[in-house]
Amino acid sequence: MSKQLVEQCQRGNAFAQKRLYDQFVNRLFRVSLRYVRNEPEAEEVLMNGFLKAFRAIADFTYRDDNGLEAWLRRIVVNEALQHLRSNRHLPLFQADDDAERQPDPVPLPDTNLDAERIYALIRELPPGYRTVFNLYAIEGFTHREIAEQLNISENTSKSQLSKARALLQTWLTHYGYEAETRRNA
Repeated sequence: MSKQLVEQCQRGNAFAQKRLYDQFVNRLFRVSLRYVRNEPEAEEVLMNGFLKAFRAIADFTYRDDNGLEAWLRRIVVNEALQHLRSNRHLPLFQADDDAERQPDPVPLPDTNLDAERIYALIRELPPGYRTVFNLYAIEGFTHREIAEQLNISENTSKSQLSKARALLQTWLTHYGYEAETRRNA
């Protein structure tokens, strides 16, 4: 079904574009939110990503639904990165001292950490940590690719990933301890 949908989109069929949008909007919005925490900005990133996809879909070669989703996901990730780079008011990479002063993330109600809770913690990471973590751990980019995408050194990418993992571990340990304490009280 998606192959026919892509072919219709390639012919400029607006109804097919709407169906393709509806099929992927929720998953791609979550991708956008992983990079851009502000929901209105994440929506803007998503919309710009879909616009770029519809402009470029004529060059897309359909193989399967996974390939289509990966292609759309890559466009949204690139759009989110462009948004982060162009937003001069948002420092992408912070000095170590600044990162230490980040507020605690929204408290988690228990230790049954499911994907939603982990997703929420990732969204609370400082922008540089979050961006590198998403690119490396979720999107599968290498440190070299991340460095090229973000115009940073490979060592900066490695450092940001290490700090993101350490901060997530701290938060997971902290919330696990609090929940265990509440259960035993």
